Amino acid sequence: MRNAFSIAALLIAMLGVAGCKSGTAGQVVTLTVQPTGVNVVVGATLQFTATVTGTFNTAVTWSVVGGAANGSISASGLYTAPAAVPSPAQVSIMALSQENNTTSGSATVTITAKSTPSTVSVVVTPLTVSVANFGTQTFSAVVTGSTNTAVTWQVNGVTGGSQKLGFISSAGNYVAAGAVPTASDGKGGTTTTTVAVIAVSQADTTASGTATVTLVPANQGTQTLPISLGASGSDANDSQTDSTKGTVTCCGGTLGSLVARGGTQYILGNNHVLAMRDTGSVGDAIIEPGLIDANCDKTQATTVANLSQFVNLESEDKNASSSNVDAAIAQVVTGDVDPTGTILYLGATTDANGVPLPGAPNAGTGVLATVNMAVAKSGRSTGLTCSTVLSVATNTSVEYNTKCDGGGTAFTVDYDDQVDIDGGSFSAEGDSGSLVVTQSTTDPVGLLYGGSDTDTVANPVSAVLGAFASGGNNVTFVGASSHSVIGCTLPTAPQSASISAPPAAVSSALMQKAQATLAAHQPTLLSHPEVQAVGIASSYDDRSEPAIVFFVTRGQPRTGIPTEVDGVRTRVVEGDLFTRRGAISAADAAVNEQSVPPPRVTYTISGAEMVRARAVHTDHAQELMKEPGVQGVGITSSVDAPGEAALMIFLIRGAQHNAIPPVIDGLRTRVRESSRFKAVNRGGQNQRLCAAARTKASMPQVKAASPPPSTP
Repeated sequence: MRNAFSIAALLIAMLGVAGCKSGTAGQVVTLTVQPTGVNVVVGATLQFTATVTGTFNTAVTWSVVGGAANGSISASGLYTAPAAVPSPAQVSIMALSQENNTTSGSATVTITAKSTPSTVSVVVTPLTVSVANFGTQTFSAVVTGSTNTAVTWQVNGVTGGSQKLGFISSAGNYVAAGAVPTASDGKGGTTTTTVAVIAVSQADTTASGTATVTLVPANQGTQTLPISLGASGSDANDSQTDSTKGTVTCCGGTLGSLVARGGTQYILGNNHVLAMRDTGSVGDAIIEPGLIDANCDKTQATTVANLSQFVNLESEDKNASSSNVDAAIAQVVTGDVDPTGTILYLGATTDANGVPLPGAPNAGTGVLATVNMAVAKSGRSTGLTCSTVLSVATNTSVEYNTKCDGGGTAFTVDYDDQVDIDGGSFSAEGDSGSLVVTQSTTDPVGLLYGGSDTDTVANPVSAVLGAFASGGNNVTFVGASSHSVIGCTLPTAPQSASISAPPAAVSSALMQKAQATLAAHQPTLLSHPEVQAVGIASSYDDRSEPAIVFFVTRGQPRTGIPTEVDGVRTRVVEGDLFTRRGAISAADAAVNEQSVPPPRVTYTISGAEMVRARAVHTDHAQELMKEPGVQGVGITSSVDAPGEAALMIFLIRGAQHNAIPPVIDGLRTRVRESSRFKAVNRGGQNQRLCAAARTKASMPQVKAASPPPSTP
């Protein structure tokens, strides 16, 4: 029988109220900067790189010693020399580890004057251009003022480009990334952004020309009928007019997938996209592309379906049971939607240009998401993206607004048993409604409806399909047989990555406590036969906390290594033979860690671990959700102890919260901070978003539906 206790009492018993924090201390981190000892002409730019070892957090903070008189450097390491030669002419460029603020590296450059006034200029054509995901574009550069007309091509300042932004050859041939790049929208969310293609003169590196590239996935354009899904769409009425300003604001999201019930086919999407956040009416025209991609003019779009049924987000009956989803279905207009259920970019093959073809998901009822499952989605704003499931059985609190222009009534909806996907770049505003599928088999997993700057949240497909079962007729996904999503394996594969704030240092008081705890229990901790060494480092499950690290022999049975010692977290690192043995210093612990691969974001956990975690989650999730600053509680894998499950606590970045206990009922806890979870589709014309809300609403219920129309 599990021990029952009050989470609130336990939190009070821990270290009071803590702000949002994360960091690492006690590790040996080395840092080198390249290039060094080079000359830079006044006003020219030079890209520096920092190599960090001893930690998986390789982020650095760049600075120029001496300040503005010696030039400036960007957050990505792009140095701009001063306009005049400083005195002395030699300048130091410094990179400070964000993992360990006592570790830095530096390089020296000598600033030189131009031998003669430069008359070199570079013009890139085309100057502005839209390129499809996975598409290609040839750029040319005209250099005047020099007989040397050679240029060096860069993408966002990186010579040759990168997987995330796309690659460019020495001849100016650009291959676009598989997903639209994203950036912070300044409001706690992510939005799509452009890419800069730069030609730098090799005769004078101060002279360059820049072209602006907008990556546009096929999902946004007007398609030939019958359309594939994963496409831009909206309720034809989802707009607001401001008569005083003479402007119209409209919204759009993603037409996710095709489902069938009783022999009739429907488009599946979100309530907040297809039903205008509870304000839509059965029979409303659902158009492609959505209003945002049709200049807010529904006459420039095609009616491909009619709204049939949706699950209310706000319920008038506070005692009503919930279907726990943000979902709607719309009966297709015959001939306007591909009846085989194809979704853009989800195919198993590519066309002659290497662009993934549309493909249908695996037909049926989908599968249950599991921790570390590789997944993909195709949506209106970012196109195809690929990532992994970070957390399952996740309770979330999600913000909404009743109008897409940010006006109306604000409200929040609480969900449980949701799917959380790693990476803020997995989706952006406008991807709501996308179907999340497995990368290896295209089995449906979830219906995307919101997220933060580090995460995407989706309704599990079992709950979505169950919400629309009617009269003994179940709902199933229309599709084909199992196949892999080839786009996730291509050179410009759109793999998502987490966005995180720079970590703070672990406090000296916590480090001293951990060191004292290790000293007090050293004989006992070393008595486990699989343990080669014990030391102190940071925790990966909560990077604001230290941990006692057990270095254990790979493959040897575990003999009850504790999950915490006197309130200090523990970590387990497996290896064959560690060079530092016994009770070791923090520096020696870092040496041991360098001999094994760095930890991953997620690990697969066993069925038994999932059962154990679900029991703890059932007992404590609702109580934890009432704690200040908590916006989600789910089940994930521990990073401190690969193979073990952990209770994931999602915190709102910047909000005060009570200290999180390292262990609850024998289950490790893991902390993840992000911006507020929001459900938004994208606003057009004035670029306003269907944005946040901050008042409590009851859980949703299924709206009774009239018989769906068979034609528009």
